Amino acid sequence: MNKNYLVSLLAVIVLFVIAWVGSAIGLKWLFGIVIPYAALIVFVVGVIRKILGWARSAVPFRIPTTCGQQKTLPWIKQATIDNPSTKGGVFIRMLLEILTFRSLFRNTRMKLKQGPKLTYNLEIFLWVGALAFHYAFLTTLVRHLRFFTDPIPFWVTLIEKVDSFFRVEIMYDPIHFGLPGIYVSGLVLLAAVTYLFLRRLFVRPVRYISLASDYFPLFLIMGIALTGIFMRYFTKVDIVSIKELTMGLVTFHWSIPEGIGNLFFVHLFFVSVLLAYFPFSKLMHMGGIFLSPTRNLTTNTREVRHVNPWNYPVKVHTYEAYEDEFREKMIEAGLPVDKMPEPKPEEPKEEKE
Repeated sequence: MNKNYLVSLLAVIVLFVIAWVGSAIGLKWLFGIVIPYAALIVFVVGVIRKILGWARSAVPFRIPTTCGQQKTLPWIKQATIDNPSTKGGVFIRMLLEILTFRSLFRNTRMKLKQGPKLTYNLEIFLWVGALAFHYAFLTTLVRHLRFFTDPIPFWVTLIEKVDSFFRVEIMYDPIHFGLPGIYVSGLVLLAAVTYLFLRRLFVRPVRYISLASDYFPLFLIMGIALTGIFMRYFTKVDIVSIKELTMGLVTFHWSIPEGIGNLFFVHLFFVSVLLAYFPFSKLMHMGGIFLSPTRNLTTNTREVRHVNPWNYPVKVHTYEAYEDEFREKMIEAGLPVDKMPEPKPEEPKEEKE
């Protein structure tokens, strides 16, 4: 059994202990100011370096993955999205890929059943889990912008209201109190990342190829979600002090207000580690999808000849030159030729005296 997940779980537990103990002994400035800035610098530099490396990679040929008929004869119907030959078709394909994970939806899993019989099944649960995870993560990030902006943009407030599906307010003069809203994105994020972890743990082919680096971000995101849920629903946190700290980070007026619990610094430390880890992990597929030649190129190999630009010159012997050299022998041997030899001019006959 693959035990790599234990290594990743232990690493996240160690990170939790480091942040908790560090903030408890008076190092809140380290986990609240220094480490977030360092993580952000590593993230920005790492992402730029990775993207520039991809952008410098030459792609002389058209190598997009295709799932349909390429553009060919006029009477053969083309798959304009799965095998696009125009920039408009590529745009639609990329849009569906980024927003709906279309290729993952079409993914199939092969199974060998009794008989023996080979069957193919759609990975619908993987598609739903991945879609839920990414959109829940995005919604959570957008909601947290309220801590870094003043005034808060209206669209952040709108998303927060839509995300909070359960909010109870009781008004009875002079009593007015309410219950905190339950954010769907936080619960869905935790459920989705748990599903992705369990899939790696219990699906044998996936477990076989999973490394510790595959489990680590899952446990890290679990830690971020759990600490956030605990701070909102189970423990009391000073939102005003947290807003003061985050606005200080944005405006470069650093301060560590009183009243912020250790759990918040654990939460912030997990986010910082994930941010710094991002450019060096498989999570960079978020940026790679835009530069992937298997997705962002048109398929026009039947319309345009693509020649490798850095091929060194090679001395070739064309067929035309070959036929010019051996035409007479080919005719004698009865082989077909493209060009028949020109008839020789008749020699003038000598008159007899």
